[in-house]
Amino acid sequence: MHKKLEKLMLFHSVAKTLSFTRAADELNISKGHLSLQVKHLEKEMGVALLIRSTRSVRLTPEGERIYAGMQSIESTLVEMERNVEYENDSLDGVIRITAPMQFVEGVLIELCQQFRESYPYITFEIDSSYTSHDLIKDNFDLAFRATTQPPESLIARKLFSYKHCVVASPQYFLDHGYPKDPNDLKAHQCLMGRGYSNWSFVSGSVDCSGWMSISDNTQLKKLALAGQGLIRVPQYFVHRELAQGRLEAIFSGEINTGSDFYLVYPQIVQRSERITRFIEFAVEQLRALEKGGQ
Repeated sequence: MHKKLEKLMLFHSVAKTLSFTRAADELNISKGHLSLQVKHLEKEMGVALLIRSTRSVRLTPEGERIYAGMQSIESTLVEMERNVEYENDSLDGVIRITAPMQFVEGVLIELCQQFRESYPYITFEIDSSYTSHDLIKDNFDLAFRATTQPPESLIARKLFSYKHCVVASPQYFLDHGYPKDPNDLKAHQCLMGRGYSNWSFVSGSVDCSGWMSISDNTQLKKLALAGQGLIRVPQYFVHRELAQGRLEAIFSGEINTGSDFYLVYPQIVQRSERITRFIEFAVEQLRALEKGGQ
C-alpha cells in the first residue's frame, strides 16, 4: 500500500505542475524515474491518467478525479502537520514530572510557580515519590533525581551538588544553647526519621536521640521551625528557611556526605517547546543552589 501511495504522490506532483521536468526538479529525482513510476501507477489502476505530448501534459478525466482526491489528501496532511507544529510549539499543556518528595516540597513547587508567571497556561502533574520511574513506559516528561550515576539511557543535566545539614530554629538555640561539637548533640533533642539512631560526621558517628521519630521530613521541618529540636536533612530542603533566618545550620564543615541532583529526560529528536523552555528554566534557576548545597 505504501508503494502505491508513493506513486500517487508522484503523480500528484506532475498533475499539479503539468510538467514532468518541473515536478522532477521539485522532487529532486530524475525525470525518467518519475515518468516510469507514473506509468506503473496507470498500469496498476488500469486507466490512463495523463495525456503526454512532446510539449505538454494534460490530465484525462480519470486523472482529474485522482488529482482532486490527492488534493484533498494533501489538505488533510497539511492540517495534520499544522496541528502537530502547534502542539509542538504551544506554550500551554501539561508537563509531567517525577521527583523525590523532599525536592518537591523544598524546591519544585516554587520552581513551577515561578515558571507559570511567564507561561500561565502551563499545568503540571507531579509524582512525588522515591520511585525511579521508567520515563518512557510511565509517561513522564522529566525526572529530578539525586544520584552519583545518572542513567546512560537518558539525557542527564547536572543541576547542583548538595550535602545534608543539621539545623534548628534560633529559638531552640536560645533556649538550649549551641552544641560546640557533634558529640554535644547527645545532650540535645535530635529529631529524626524512624530507623535512624545516629548522625555521621567527619569526626565520626554520633548516637542521637530525641522526643520524636517520624518518617516524614515535612513534619520534622515543622517541628524544627517550632523550636522543638534539631534535624538533619538535605540542604536544598531547607534552603529558603536558612536564607530567611528561620533556621540555622551548625557543623557545616563536619558533614562530608552528599550527592548530585540531575534533571533527566528521554532522548527525543523533536521536543515540544514547553518542555524545552522548562528544562532551560530549571537548569538556570537550580544551578544557583550550588552555593547553598555545599
